[in-house]
Amino acid sequence: MARDGAKLRSARWRKSALERHVYPILGLRPIAEIRRSEIVRLLDRIEEGSGPVMATQTLAVLRKVMNWHATRSDDFLSPIVRGMARTKPSERARERVLTDDELRKVWRAAEGCGVYGSYLRFLLLTAARRTEVAGMTWAEVDGSDWTLPAGRNKTKLELVRPLSRAAQDILEKLPRAGGVVWSANGGTRAISDFGGFKRKLDAANGVKGWRMHDLRRTARSLMSRAGVPSDHAERCLGHVIGGVRGVYDRHEYHAEKQQAFEALTALIERIVTGAQAGVVQLKGRGKR
Repeated sequence: MARDGAKLRSARWRKSALERHVYPILGLRPIAEIRRSEIVRLLDRIEEGSGPVMATQTLAVLRKVMNWHATRSDDFLSPIVRGMARTKPSERARERVLTDDELRKVWRAAEGCGVYGSYLRFLLLTAARRTEVAGMTWAEVDGSDWTLPAGRNKTKLELVRPLSRAAQDILEKLPRAGGVVWSANGGTRAISDFGGFKRKLDAANGVKGWRMHDLRRTARSLMSRAGVPSDHAERCLGHVIGGVRGVYDRHEYHAEKQQAFEALTALIERIVTGAQAGVVQLKGRGKR
């Protein structure tokens, strides 16, 4: 972590996985003495307590550590081999998008959840990753723009998100006692109990089988539905446009992203209020 941690994506999460699952069992053991059977028992324990996906993700962290050590050792051979993962990539891939009815229920249930509810709505309005929003500071907000620093972005590039009016309204109602935007204690410590919040929210709205990250996929799908061009929607999510265009086109597309987020907000508003797009209420009877 000290030498190469800054080069890794999700370095903080990897460190957390080691601290929670690996160090208590193998942390005091010399790496060369750790046997494959011990890792298998460790994965069994993680799978039973936290599920197969967590076991596979922890295995990936362990593999990274051991492969790194192997490149710096004359004798070490990693005990990790193919077939030890508890899930397959095809099984881990998710396609979950909330339906209009589910979105309506989740949005309305968030109303009585305080800062967590505001956080969830902001997630959907910005199509951002959960950790990107959770780590927001007021220093990153300048007027109607939220700038995600390169150090907190998965792509390692600075990303400017023009906030819609609805997203700005959410921020304006939050206290500014400290530097942290999303805080349950007045701005000094970021919110963290997402699992507890999610369980309460699910109990209140009855929607099953979804994760917080599914909101990002839902927002992206809604952008397409709202007529946002694909390239603009991808830029809103912070995805890098590949190929020749990605190399030579350095335009920031600020205005286009702003229009995209407003279109997303308008569609979400129609969904949660039950209004139909394109329907105009006419006054009077029998008149055109």
